[in-house]
Amino acid sequence: MPHRLLIVDGHSIIFRWPELSKLHARNGVVARAELVKRLTNFQDNSTWTVVVVFDGRAGPASDMSDTDGIHVFYSASGQTADSLIERLAAKYASELDVTVATDDNLERTTVSSLGGSAMSSLQLKEEMEAADRQIAERIHQLKRR
Repeated sequence: MPHRLLIVDGHSIIFRWPELSKLHARNGVVARAELVKRLTNFQDNSTWTVVVVFDGRAGPASDMSDTDGIHVFYSASGQTADSLIERLAAKYASELDVTVATDDNLERTTVSSLGGSAMSSLQLKEEMEAADRQIAERIHQLKRR
């Protein structure tokens, strides 16, 4: 099976998950940090390599690799996260199993045309919860031994 790359449309997910949307209303930086923390945990407990992309700040595109191993990208000034996501999907879809997590229907269609696949914010949440349950079950089994 090819290596699995999950590209997450950060703000799409934040605004669709009620708990992160509420957090973003109070403090966008904290909401982004919470999503990155959850995605890092997901990567650690799954077979995915995770990249998260946010609409950028003023200046050039940046890659701020998290110390825990996921890559966090901010699009360049005047560029959208969608365009960066599309470039990443186009670059890696021929060699990796690329999936983009977003609720943007146009983005989902574009990624599919590039050879990748897409999942919704709800599907991502379900995948993350399943990974959490699996790790909890493994811990429970280890404790019983």
